[in-house]
Amino acid sequence: MSKLNKSILIVILVLLVDQILKIWIKTNMTIGEEFSVLGNWFLIHFVENNGMAFGFEFGGEYGKIFLSLFRVIAVFGIGWYITKLVKKDLPMGFIGCVALIFAGAIGNIIDSAFYGLIFSDSYGQVSTLFPEGGGYATFLHGRVVDMFYFPLVSGVYPDWIPFIGGSDFQFFRPVFNVADSSISIGIFSIIFFYRKQFNNLEEKHHITRDEKTADNEEPVVISTENESRDN
Repeated sequence: MSKLNKSILIVILVLLVDQILKIWIKTNMTIGEEFSVLGNWFLIHFVENNGMAFGFEFGGEYGKIFLSLFRVIAVFGIGWYITKLVKKDLPMGFIGCVALIFAGAIGNIIDSAFYGLIFSDSYGQVSTLFPEGGGYATFLHGRVVDMFYFPLVSGVYPDWIPFIGGSDFQFFRPVFNVADSSISIGIFSIIFFYRKQFNNLEEKHHITRDEKTADNEEPVVISTENESRDN
């Protein structure tokens, strides 16, 4: 199997797991509902968010549109980048990491773009797929489904810490999904295992750009004709 086909397979598998789990959550749970997978350390906790990965919000309605459009542009850019990496015959592990980032970005775009159109609301009721009255939002205004919750450590910040002293502490507080995990795994794997390949790509890019600049520069010709006449 070619590296490009392996990359496509990675993307398809991540999207299948991501979307199957999200659809199951939407059609079987209400917002805020949860159940335990591993004691109090690993919960499936259904939340939806309008913003970035791990439930972070971004700039209201216009921020939501901007973020969705940015994701679409980023997906096309990453897809193009993968084809370039395959042609450069780089290690499959490095290409696979980029494919994970690509798949995660697509997974959350699907939520933002289409979930508002095909699902009813999940507040106080289990959502319906393809409801008769239409979905809960318009195109690009859907909410991203998150469900993985790992409240590993809980406590209270000491009173002497400025601003947050006395408030509740919890690690890991954000709720996330398969797509978020795929993006994070891809990014951290590149940082820890494939930094050399990434740096080499950047160096080759700068060298190629400098060579093109040098080729486009016209040579400077110094004429000695006038000097000869003067002598």
